[in-house]
Amino acid sequence: MTEKSAVEQHTLWLALALSLGAAVSLGVTRFAYGLLLPTMRTDLGWSYTLAGAMNTANALGYLLGALATPRLMQRLGPARLLLSGALLASVFMVLSGFFVDATPLLVQRLLAGVASAFVFIAGGLLAARLAAQQPQRSGFLLGLYYGGTGFGIVLSALLVPVVLEAASARPHGWAWAWWALAGACLLGTAVLSWPARALAHLNAPTAPTNSATNTTAAGAKEPSPQYFAWPDFSYSLAGYTLFGVGYIGYMTFVIALLHEQGASASAITLFYALLGVAVVLSSRIWAGLLDRFKGGQALAILNGLLGVATVLPALTSAWPVVLASGLLFGGVFLSVVASTTALVRHNLPQNAWATGISAFTVVFAAGQIVGPTIVGLIADGPGGLSRGLVFSAGALWVGAALAWRQRPL
Repeated sequence: MTEKSAVEQHTLWLALALSLGAAVSLGVTRFAYGLLLPTMRTDLGWSYTLAGAMNTANALGYLLGALATPRLMQRLGPARLLLSGALLASVFMVLSGFFVDATPLLVQRLLAGVASAFVFIAGGLLAARLAAQQPQRSGFLLGLYYGGTGFGIVLSALLVPVVLEAASARPHGWAWAWWALAGACLLGTAVLSWPARALAHLNAPTAPTNSATNTTAAGAKEPSPQYFAWPDFSYSLAGYTLFGVGYIGYMTFVIALLHEQGASASAITLFYALLGVAVVLSSRIWAGLLDRFKGGQALAILNGLLGVATVLPALTSAWPVVLASGLLFGGVFLSVVASTTALVRHNLPQNAWATGISAFTVVFAAGQIVGPTIVGLIADGPGGLSRGLVFSAGALWVGAALAWRQRPL
């Protein structure tokens, strides 16, 4: 093995291990709730509005965490924040199994959202810095990090139904699923300690400059520093907000819709596991798209495809179409997140990446706050969950139209 191939293999393993940050923060801490929602709703007598509010609380916590992350990263560094957030997320997942009243469960979902923001943003920044070490495959490495969410989704798909079945005779048996998921998060945190240590030293490179003339040591004039400015990214930020509104309705309620349509437990496990596998594979599928486009085109294309995937189960319960929806959705939705990181990388210097990624995360979280409750309110009315998913698809298509207008800086 040549030295170059050894370095590339080492980088790949680091990226795979780091992807467990996305698995913990999104794949398990957020999305596994969709598998528990039908059982908890039946057991606790919830409306769809209250069921959706649980993910609204999680998204609100995510927003609060995103707002706090830049300062915490300055104080702790992304590596320490990554591990601290993963540990906290695991603790809050454990606590979710000890309550049956809505208020403490809402609080636990909110706190888990705060912790998951720490993990996801810090891990995304480390992934961006790792990708910068190998520009020729930076899109693939970034996509691999976000695609790690699929590992958490597949694990949840395989773990939650088994635990629910085993604990079905116990009062509030769904609590055991929360505890099993918390154990998975703790294992993921242990693995994350390796890439966190290995990547802690990676910082934005700086060129030696003469402060009086703003020139490099070689004498060439250096452009003025460029920082993240919200107006420069207004269309992509708006498109990404609507992505948050639209995609979370699907991830919150699609399993409940399949239950309503009469899908068996094994069919739902297959659907959700295939969705997770598609998330993992998406890092390879869309890498070229993320590298090619410097403006909002990638975000627009992926939002449009996601709208198609979201509306399909609302139009028909035909199983091949439903499976196609899950595969398309899984193959696209985390690459939408990766597209915004790529947009930041294409248009800003490294010293502005953290601010840019955090800004997109803030609007992403804001959209997620709105989405689940609106879809729940729609689902409690005439038309049910199907009409709620039609609303989600519409939000995604409007977001695609806005993102298309984003031009490179």
